[in-house]
Amino acid sequence: MRGDRWADGDWDDGPLSRTARVRDSVRAYRMIAAMWIRSTMAYRASFAMTTFGNFAATGLDFLTIVLMFSQVDSLGGYSLPEIAFLYGLSSIAFGIADLVVGSMDRLGRRVRDGTLDTLLVRPAPLLAQVAADRFALRRLGRITQGLMVFGYALLTLDDVHWTTLKVLLVPVMMISGGAIFCAVFVGGAAFQFVARDASEVQNAFTYGGATLLQYPPGLFAQDLVRGVTFVLPLAFVNWLPALYVLGRPYPLDLPEWVAFLPPLVAAGCCALAGLAWRAGVRSYRSTGS
Repeated sequence: MRGDRWADGDWDDGPLSRTARVRDSVRAYRMIAAMWIRSTMAYRASFAMTTFGNFAATGLDFLTIVLMFSQVDSLGGYSLPEIAFLYGLSSIAFGIADLVVGSMDRLGRRVRDGTLDTLLVRPAPLLAQVAADRFALRRLGRITQGLMVFGYALLTLDDVHWTTLKVLLVPVMMISGGAIFCAVFVGGAAFQFVARDASEVQNAFTYGGATLLQYPPGLFAQDLVRGVTFVLPLAFVNWLPALYVLGRPYPLDLPEWVAFLPPLVAAGCCALAGLAWRAGVRSYRSTGS
């Protein structure tokens, strides 16, 4: 009965029950992730090579930007340190989400071949099981690379007047951005309950969104900027708060105070993703295999 309640997502007997569910979800996620970490560390040389490979592969993205600047002085009116600032924030935020819930894109395969049923009968929250499945510690390579680029940006940005508010806004951007990307991962996984195998569609918004945010908004069409601001609010990951730090004008003539909305936007995105997840679980019908 306990397993059925976790699978339905309908067990809700009040605030204490919800708190217990969150606690159990965190515990289940930690246990599953720890199991995969132990499995990974059993082959330390393989772990080191795959982590370095992840670091090098993501590093090629920034190398491409550096090569662009060997031919031009600015890109969309932004200098290399300013774009490195945007790039670093985007990579760190996405890297956090990819590390925590990056396995969500495998859900479509589980729905299609029926292996999701084995998770539904376990007495643990389904979301925690799917998110922690095959937890890949090698994804730390992306976060490390993003931190290095971000460090370079901080050392080379000469025109930024740092205030206490701007300094405090930097970690808020990273955490809120990571939460927004987590919500996109979960929302995309919920869509796979219906589409069965839509991992490429999900990747267009996760990996594609992370790449988009590495460049200044002025390079893109106004309709696209509106879409990632008001429809899928990826602009709150780094564009809007980072432009406040850099002292740059906002796209779409937005007011300055939107730079401080990322925590609220992240909370709203996570709430909507949670509702989408519950709806997806309720709509799931076993393959019967």
